[in-house]
Amino acid sequence: MAKQKVVLAYSGGLDTSFCVKYLTIDKGLEVHSVLVNTGGFSPEELTEVERRAYEMGVTSHRTIEETENYYQKVVKYLIFGNVLKNGSYPLSVSAERVSQAMAIAQYAKGLNADFIAHGSTGAGNDQVRFDMIFQTYLPNAEIITPIRDLKLSREAEIEYLKKHGVDMDFSKSVYSINQGLWGTSVGGKETLTSLGQLPEAAYPTQMTEKDAKQVKLGFEKGELKSIDDQEYSSSVEAIQALEKLAAPFGIGRDIHVGDTIIGIKGRVGFEAAAALLTIKGHQALEKHVLTKWQIYWKEQIAGFYGNWLHEGQYLDPVMRDFEAMMESTQQYVIGTVHLTLAPYRFAIDGIESDHDLMSAKFGHYGEMNNAWTGEDVKGFAKIFGNQNAIYHQVNDSL
Repeated sequence: MAKQKVVLAYSGGLDTSFCVKYLTIDKGLEVHSVLVNTGGFSPEELTEVERRAYEMGVTSHRTIEETENYYQKVVKYLIFGNVLKNGSYPLSVSAERVSQAMAIAQYAKGLNADFIAHGSTGAGNDQVRFDMIFQTYLPNAEIITPIRDLKLSREAEIEYLKKHGVDMDFSKSVYSINQGLWGTSVGGKETLTSLGQLPEAAYPTQMTEKDAKQVKLGFEKGELKSIDDQEYSSSVEAIQALEKLAAPFGIGRDIHVGDTIIGIKGRVGFEAAAALLTIKGHQALEKHVLTKWQIYWKEQIAGFYGNWLHEGQYLDPVMRDFEAMMESTQQYVIGTVHLTLAPYRFAIDGIESDHDLMSAKFGHYGEMNNAWTGEDVKGFAKIFGNQNAIYHQVNDSL
């Protein structure tokens, strides 16, 4: 009888290495591992992960290149919405987990897998994100989560692997690093409590730039397209180039404090220079080219969009509605944003755009205007405040 197939979300680390052995030996399943690259792996790293997967005993291994799709379906809207969760975090990890889960689920569906598995523990957000998307795409496939189901400690996983002849480096790095297109998360002992900053050495990119540098970011309909007048073939390439340029300044580092899906507070460090500069540059441009009510209503839905995405609810149809609204606002978000980068900080110097609503031909704020007279303003103010005046006179409330 042919073995039943399980598709495993695989990274090559301790947890997913345990999953391969457990699913093949204890469960007797045919394991098909899959890694989804959302901008965090080099070609050499992908080759090494594949080698390790076959060494562990998988029947097949597949690498899915998802970076461009991840940008088009998710990151683009985080830029349009200027999404920074709790005012700081650009959803570096939570956004990519959703894209990875969808790609894995589609792959498993194509293989007619009987089971789908991931190596999440029972303590974090990823278990919920993966489970919700897997059960939506594959309602008839059982989800297996060995680490969560068996409540395994790291030590128990290592002991099991050694028992089955696995010879690999079981040493754990002092800091847990997760890199992707939209930023890199950094976890360590300092993020496990409510007090403490990550040391300089914890960040993957060290601060090496000492002198201030002026940079120009070019946007076309809300998307980053050029840096210092150099055009890129895709926004993905522009984001990657901006990260390479700005990260050595130590820009984009912070510790995010927020509510997890499972109801507890958590802290995570991150570096996301390109994400922060793109969002802040984009937001500065929007202040000049959008009307006040476009900005207001977009802020309302963008906050919800970011939070719902963080909680793994990307497949809720309301997300497509919000994306349509945000995309509609980007028609005239076209222009150049000037910034100054310096060690650990940056400043937005201003913008240039043919669609700038601060056009001098309509007057200068606080000085003079060319579109109305003083008498026009007197009449406007009387009518604009009329209801408040009536209310207070009727109720004698002043």
